[in-house]
Amino acid sequence: MVFKNRTIAGQMLARELAEYANTTNVIVLALPRGGVPVGFEVAQGLNAPLDVLVVRKLGVPEQEELAMGAIASGGVRIINEHIINLMNISEETIARVAAQEERELERRELLYRGDRPDPELEGHIVILVDDGLATGATMWAAVASVRRHHPATMVIAVPVGAAATCQELQTAVNQVVCLATPEPFYSVGLWYEHFPQTTDEQVRDLLRQAETSYQPLSIRT
Repeated sequence: MVFKNRTIAGQMLARELAEYANTTNVIVLALPRGGVPVGFEVAQGLNAPLDVLVVRKLGVPEQEELAMGAIASGGVRIINEHIINLMNISEETIARVAAQEERELERRELLYRGDRPDPELEGHIVILVDDGLATGATMWAAVASVRRHHPATMVIAVPVGAAATCQELQTAVNQVVCLATPEPFYSVGLWYEHFPQTTDEQVRDLLRQAETSYQPLSIRT
């Protein structure tokens, strides 16, 4: 399965998640930046609020696409010990990369959320959305961040992912919804016809649209 773009993929994902539609305690958390266009369509399809959970991959120096860990909002840091040992990466290197990515995480938090309070997650059904899962490093960090808030249920929802990654994440949450697990996988972008980089302004615009369009069930007519 190849998706036309993130918008269409999100609409397809929303249909797969229909059991969560029009439920008062559901919240969609998208992983910026590429997960936000997907998450926007999921939130629209489910009549659910949309927010972001900022995560950053800790890339191996000079091989940035290879994740040696990830960080997420709330001071969460996870480390891939296998990669660290395999590549003989020092604690100093990990600390340097983490500090750099922490600065970018804080920049995005301020840009996307401003002074808006963090969403209430305790006792909620939290649907974590991204545009795809390769190694899953950032999603593991997102799961760890959300777990601190004691949600009732955690669901991971992506259009496409590596089969092994999706299977591993099933051990950490209540449900993983992945529309396609092609083999060989290679990378997320291969499974989209149109896969441009999502900009900060697009993220902010989608969050504004979602906030404007969402009406809690209690006040809908």
